[in-house]
Amino acid sequence: MKISNTLSGTKEEFTPQAEQVKMYVCGITPQSAAHIGHAMSYINFDVIRRYLRYLGHPVKYVQNFTDVDDKIIAKAVPLGLTPLELADRNIADFKTDMAALNILPADVYPRVTQEIPAILELVEGLVARGFAYEVKGSVYFRVTRLEDYGKLSHRTLEQMQAGARIEIGEDKEHPMDFVLWKAAKPGEPAWDSPWGQGRPGWHIECSAMGRKYLGETIDIHGGGADLIFPHHENEIAQSESFTGRKPFVRYWLHNGLLQLGGEKMSKSLGNLITIKEALTKYSADALRVFVLSSHYRSPLTYADEIIEGAEKGARRLAQAAEDRHGKTGAASFDSQPYRERFMTAMDDDFNTPRALAALFDLAREINRLEAVGGSVAPARALLRELGGVMGLRLETTAAPTGDDTALLAAAAEIWQAAGRRAVDWEGDTARAMTDLLTLRTELRRDKHYAEADNLRNRLDDAGVIIKDTPAGPVWEFKAG
Repeated sequence: MKISNTLSGTKEEFTPQAEQVKMYVCGITPQSAAHIGHAMSYINFDVIRRYLRYLGHPVKYVQNFTDVDDKIIAKAVPLGLTPLELADRNIADFKTDMAALNILPADVYPRVTQEIPAILELVEGLVARGFAYEVKGSVYFRVTRLEDYGKLSHRTLEQMQAGARIEIGEDKEHPMDFVLWKAAKPGEPAWDSPWGQGRPGWHIECSAMGRKYLGETIDIHGGGADLIFPHHENEIAQSESFTGRKPFVRYWLHNGLLQLGGEKMSKSLGNLITIKEALTKYSADALRVFVLSSHYRSPLTYADEIIEGAEKGARRLAQAAEDRHGKTGAASFDSQPYRERFMTAMDDDFNTPRALAALFDLAREINRLEAVGGSVAPARALLRELGGVMGLRLETTAAPTGDDTALLAAAAEIWQAAGRRAVDWEGDTARAMTDLLTLRTELRRDKHYAEADNLRNRLDDAGVIIKDTPAGPVWEFKAG
């Protein structure tokens, strides 16, 4: 298996330090409700974790909560809450959202406010080693002590300094020095330290938590591409300075960012769609198919029409996985090609679009087997197995509403005209459409384009629209 390592800028063979894979993924700052940009990131890392487990690796997965922060403090005051109360509320909601998306919980969810001793140990060690210094109760990391500062973002100190500025009241030796411990301000949460009352800086928390729960060297550290600099760059600097240059992370993985209307989705831009809002319109499987149809390192654009296509694709997979009749027949299914395609895709830097394509082809094969009276149980079992690696529940949802009678009549005529073996759909329009879409795909594959177009036109007359999407053809009743 090869994965893209941001540190080297290349695909590298994945060789964990031991059988158990140590994995750390940056968590949220719980200042408000989690949004679908968070969903994108955590769905991707959930699938990476699930696939490693599928290969037989135990995975210890740690994901932090930055539960004390300037933004949390600012938002708590007008709500009449303490910063900790606001963080507690949003953390509980976040865990509910993750469960709704079928994202496996972390093995450990460390919180900054509960890890102050580990953070202070790290800061004190950096001061003692000369990598950090105190000014007016705050402690800063001295970046000029490192010749390789910038190795993750592939930038020199001079390039970074071009856009840097020193905040009013800061007395840093160098503009790029970053804060490890912040002197307390009146009315803010604070803890005792050798330098007086204060609280941790942003970057130090992940170094301390990673070291405490996973050791000095982590196998995989993940997060959004927007964290490469300064957050992850600074994690490396402080962690490796503390341990005497031991590698902090062996493989750095970064997901692309979610965009809405051509802009990155973020709190600062105010263009957020919360996970709860998205789940009122779409199923969890639809959101997963939407996210996984793009490679984790690529940017992704949120649009209702794209997710509607993903919803129909998710429904097709669920319908194929459903054990509807329990029919048996001649053993005519070979699982090996589908399993190999799926694993080859995932072994290539977790290429979920290609892995999903294998699942959709498997669903088509299930429908073909069922149409000819073959045994579909082994194929369905494989679809559920591989779908589980993608975190798909594969639960059927309600079909679109329309004139079911007209559609079923048209479906029977189309099926008979194609010379297919008679099948009783028992009034199930979704099942009938799954079979017809499979038939159309086979006609197009065999270059019988006229017959495929006639099938589409006949369904159009029956009030059904077919749309071709990256996940395969989907259907819906015409509006009105």
